[in-house]
Amino acid sequence: MERTEIQELGEFALISRLTKDLKNNSPSTLLGVGDDAAVIDPMGKRVVVTTDMLVEGVHFDLSYVPLKHLGYKSVIANLSE
Repeated sequence: MERTEIQELGEFALISRLTKDLKNNSPSTLLGVGDDAAVIDPMGKRVVVTTDMLVEGVHFDLSYVPLKHLGYKSVIANLSE
C-alpha cells in the first residue's frame, strides 16, 4: 500500500478511510460516524452527539488564555457542528 501523508489526504478522506469498515449494528443510531457528530434515538428522543478537540499549543495557549474563555471556545466549537 502506498503511503499518503495525512495533510495530503484531508480531513474528510481520513475520516472515510478510518470508518469505511465500521458497521452500525445499533437500531438507536440514526446517523453514525460523520465529520464530528452522530444522531442517536435512545428511548424515542433524537439527540445529536458531537465532539471536537482543542489542542493546547495549537488552538490555545494556557499562558495567556483564561480558563473561562477556553471553556466558552470549547462549547462554541462543539455547538457549531
